[in-house]
Amino acid sequence: MAVLIDPPRWPAHGRLWSHLVSDVSHAELHAFAAANGIPERGFDHDHYDVPQERYALLVAAGAEPVPARELVRRLTAAGLRRPKRDRRGPGVGSPAG
Repeated sequence: MAVLIDPPRWPAHGRLWSHLVSDVSHAELHAFAAANGIPERGFDHDHYDVPQERYALLVAAGAEPVPARELVRRLTAAGLRRPKRDRRGPGVGSPAG
């Protein structure tokens, strides 16, 4: 399993948010999120936005804490990164990007 989470530092809606990704597959990411009560509406094309209050629980459940740059690097290296230009249009909104 290679589910990664960056520190909660992205402000939106009066909270700080983390990004939860997999550097293996979106299927792995969705399974981890579902198993840990992360709603599908939190998925934004290549990651889940999760509020800071869930950070410690997700790390305890097995998400690997990494700096934001490392998260993006590994997501890109796995071929799972969706550039911002590809994220425009209808879909689930992202509070944190």
